[in-house]
Amino acid sequence: MPSSLSQLRVAVKDNICTSSFTTTCSSAMLSHYRSPFDATVVRLLRGAGAHVIGKANCDEFGMGSLNEHSVHGPVTNPFQAHNATDTVRDNVERRSAGGSSGGSAASVAAGMCDAALGTDTGGSVRLPASYCGVVGLKPSYGLISRWGVISFADSLDCVGVLGKSVDTVKQVFDILSVHDPRDPTAATHHLREKARIASDPCCPTADCSPSLQGLRIGVPQEYFPSELEPSIVHILRTVLRRLEAVGASLIPVNIPATQFALSAYYVIASAEASSNLARFDGVRYGFRAPAPSGVTPTKSSDVYALSRSKSFGNEVQKRILLGTYALTADAFDNYFLQAQRVRTHIKTDFNKVFRIPSVQLASPSSPEAGVDVLLHPSAIRTAPPLGGSGHEASTDDDSALGSSEYLQDVMTVPASLAGLPALSVPAGLGTDGWPVGVSVVGQWGCDDLVLRVGEAIEKLC
Repeated sequence: MPSSLSQLRVAVKDNICTSSFTTTCSSAMLSHYRSPFDATVVRLLRGAGAHVIGKANCDEFGMGSLNEHSVHGPVTNPFQAHNATDTVRDNVERRSAGGSSGGSAASVAAGMCDAALGTDTGGSVRLPASYCGVVGLKPSYGLISRWGVISFADSLDCVGVLGKSVDTVKQVFDILSVHDPRDPTAATHHLREKARIASDPCCPTADCSPSLQGLRIGVPQEYFPSELEPSIVHILRTVLRRLEAVGASLIPVNIPATQFALSAYYVIASAEASSNLARFDGVRYGFRAPAPSGVTPTKSSDVYALSRSKSFGNEVQKRILLGTYALTADAFDNYFLQAQRVRTHIKTDFNKVFRIPSVQLASPSSPEAGVDVLLHPSAIRTAPPLGGSGHEASTDDDSALGSSEYLQDVMTVPASLAGLPALSVPAGLGTDGWPVGVSVVGQWGCDDLVLRVGEAIEKLC
């Protein structure tokens, strides 16, 4: 009997351990590292018969939104080049595939594989999916094992799935969404079952009809910043009208703490990164840089400083320094603790708008007039030109969080901070002819509901 994924070719992001390929995290620090084991997600894929064809490029250690911060070079978005004729292919504009899972999204968009695994810390699956015109799922935090994934920020990292269709993504997700006792952050069987029961009454039917009768869709007002391209707003309105035509109700909602999400995210993610990446010191793990000619290191700290300075890229060094400062005694209360308070407010805001109660709370409660899912743009714009609005363009900018690279995360970070499932689905093309995605966000554990709504959008668009 053939296995359930025997017809699928799958690429794996380069920060997920594989015994048959090197795992470099697109960093000089791990340039020759080969893991002695497979990550749980890779083992499950192979056990289901999937063909793991190789590793996909990414931003170094998953830190970036444009996939330009890689020792292997940037990832080029294949969308226009893949669809262009031979006569114009050499002249098309090179655009970013998005990050940090740009290689995974690009490999699916180019037809090199049927599905790909990525990781999503603050939007690193959904943003590349939107830019490349593919489907990208960030599952509820804890549903897919992170064992064997090289950590960036443990409280935010999720293994995500990218594919050409929602059905393909769902096939892979169903195989990977199992409890793993080796992952201390894995959701228990009991919690998974409670979430399934809570979301069942809201799930659309699984037949061929995209009917969404009775489904309540919230449109968060804070997800329309001034930087949002007008053509994306037009596409989202078209999607909303089509959903309303098949029975869905549209309700404006507010998530007030969204305005603080980006700042809180970068404090928390950078603080956790500075701790996780401390192990790569050239002594215990990672690349050991040779000493300059005529200089003999007198202690291990000399090797440590030299190796990290030489093998970590600028973006990784920047975030390590930011995170280290946030964890110092002088800054801890004003930065890290404040960021955690903002995170709690964001979770509370989401729970106030969903009518499906959070099964993670001891005393769950949700408004009767709440919504089942949220719908909003996946990105503030279509794929930007390579090198035109990323790290290379903002190296000397003192207000880094105001640069366009960081602003790409504004639509995706809140769901990551709250640990919620979010799915980016292609919804059309912008005025420049490049893909636009819309995101469906649900209550924790309601991944099947999010995927069902995504299937309906796919059929209607």
